[in-house]
Amino acid sequence: MEQVMTGKGRAGRPKPDSEIDLYSTPGGIRAVENPVRRAILSALRERECTFDDLVALAGRAKSTVSVHLQELAAAGVVGSRTDPEDARRKVFFLSGNLVASVSSEERVAGNLAAYAGAYYRTGAGDPFVFYKLTFRTIRVSLMQEGILLDPLLTQAGERVGAELYPALADPETGQFCTNIARFWDEHHLGRVEVTGTQPLTLLIYDCFECADLPVTGKPACAFDSGILRALFSRHYGRPTAAIETRCYSMGFDHCRFEVVPEEKGERTPTDNEPGTLPRRAT
Repeated sequence: MEQVMTGKGRAGRPKPDSEIDLYSTPGGIRAVENPVRRAILSALRERECTFDDLVALAGRAKSTVSVHLQELAAAGVVGSRTDPEDARRKVFFLSGNLVASVSSEERVAGNLAAYAGAYYRTGAGDPFVFYKLTFRTIRVSLMQEGILLDPLLTQAGERVGAELYPALADPETGQFCTNIARFWDEHHLGRVEVTGTQPLTLLIYDCFECADLPVTGKPACAFDSGILRALFSRHYGRPTAAIETRCYSMGFDHCRFEVVPEEKGERTPTDNEPGTLPRRAT
């Protein structure tokens, strides 16, 4: 792992109660621990911002924000360009991708032996059950260490969704959802039901991604969310978010996704992204 960018701009060991975001850049992985920098990057994940925007969002002096932006730019995490409406201003944007977050507060307890035991009792010989065991064991192992790979899982899901779309495509939304449900069922990914149209709402039962994960009170289906985002973005021909409002890891007996258009020029942050506030389950 790359050295951590601390508040003083030098390498340091994270404190026990610290949170660290990991960004992928052309120069490698960059770890960001400073809370002001994390706040700046959280804002830039949603949209491009001017310097004054970031000063207001960070709640710090202009000189302080300027220093943070310089160091983030030097690390390859942030870029800038001249504002086309005012050549005196710069517009800042994210040039790295958030791939993971590390937090001691996000550690969970999980009995890994129980996963293997359940496989041998009920699913030995079933490749689908073994795949679920493997996937969930990796997720729980990371969660036990406070490592959240949700941003990376979402990106991976988007790539999978982009490849799946031609096989599931249909101009009629109802049939498109039927094709998705059939694919999920045939590949043992869960049972999909459409329960609303304003907004389009999907329920997934027996979700392969999270059905046996520990209850954390937060949504955990970042991979599913990425797949659905890619599928519906292509179906509607515009950026579309799949926002998870219920999840097995939140204590429900199903997962619930709302499919909603994203604002022009903005990306709707998912509930499982570090630095975002959880949405109220409905």
